[in-house]
Amino acid sequence: MFRKLFGKSEEKTQDEVRLEESLQKTRNTFFGRVSTIFQANEITEELWDELEEALVMADVGMGASEELVTATRTRVRDDGIKATRDAYTILKQEMVRLLRSEEPLHIDEPRLLTVVLLVGVNGSGKTTSIGKMAYWYKQRGRRVLLGAADTFRAAAIDQLKVWGERAGVEVIAHEPGADPGAVIFDAIRASQESRKSDLLLVDTAGRLQTKFNLMRELEKVKRVAGKQVHRAPHEVLLVLDASTGQNAIAQAKAFQESAGVTGIVLTKLDGTSKGGAVLNIKKELGVPVRFVGTGEKIGDFAIFDPVSFVEGILGNGQ
Repeated sequence: MFRKLFGKSEEKTQDEVRLEESLQKTRNTFFGRVSTIFQANEITEELWDELEEALVMADVGMGASEELVTATRTRVRDDGIKATRDAYTILKQEMVRLLRSEEPLHIDEPRLLTVVLLVGVNGSGKTTSIGKMAYWYKQRGRRVLLGAADTFRAAAIDQLKVWGERAGVEVIAHEPGADPGAVIFDAIRASQESRKSDLLLVDTAGRLQTKFNLMRELEKVKRVAGKQVHRAPHEVLLVLDASTGQNAIAQAKAFQESAGVTGIVLTKLDGTSKGGAVLNIKKELGVPVRFVGTGEKIGDFAIFDPVSFVEGILGNGQ
C-alpha cells in the first residue's frame, strides 16, 4: 500500500531491493526505535518528543527532524488521525517528500556525449564509486570512458585504472602532476573521436585543506569541459561517506561552493547504523542523493529511490 501511494509497483527492481537490503544495520538500530515508538496505543505529546529525539540520534539532524515531526504532527491533527499505525504511514510519506527531487538526472538525457565530474575528499570512496558507476552504466548499454583528472596523487590514477579494468572500461590518464584540464580535454577528444563514447566520468582531486587551489582547479576543469561539449559538465556529483554523519554536511557545503554540486553519491551506506544522514543532507543542501554504494563488490551500486530508502530504514509495515 505504501508503495502504491507514490505510484510504485509492488514488484521491486533490482536496484530497489539492493538499496533496501543495504540499510539493514540502520533499520535494526536507530530507526528500530522509531518503529517501536509508533507501537504505542495512542498518540501523545510524549510520542512526538520521543520521535524527534530518535530522529536526531539517527543523524537526521535537528532541522530535518523538526521539519518531519512538525509536518507529521500537523497532518495527524488536521486529518483527525487516532491510530499510531496511520501516523507512522504519514511520517514515511513526509520522509519521501523531503527526499524527492523534481530535478531530473541529466545523465539520462539524449546527447552525443554526457560529461560527469565526480568530486569529494580523499577517502570518501570517490574512485571506487566511479568504477562502480562505470560498470552500472555499461551494464545498461552505455559506452563509458573514464578520465583520471586527480593528477596530484599517483595512487588515485593507479586505483582508477584498476577499477577501469574491473568494469571493462578504458581510462584516459596522464602522468602524476599533469594539468587536470589537459586530462579532461584529451578524455573528451577521445570520447568524441577514437573511443566513440557517450558517457565520460571524470575523477577530480579531493584536497579540502587547500580549498582555494581546489576551487580554481575545479573551475578550470569545468571551463575546459564547457568549451568542448555543450553545457558540460552535465552533472557534478559529490561522493560522501555515509558513516561520517554530520561531518559529511561540512564537506558537502565546501564542495558545493567550489564545484556547483548537482547531486550526491552516498558510499558505505551498508556499513553505517546512522543512515538518517541522507535526510539531513537533502534538508541542509537542497541537493538530491542520486546514487548509493550498497556494498564492496563492483555491482553493489544503485540508483537512489526515496520510497525504497524509507522502506529500508523503517520497514514495509509498522
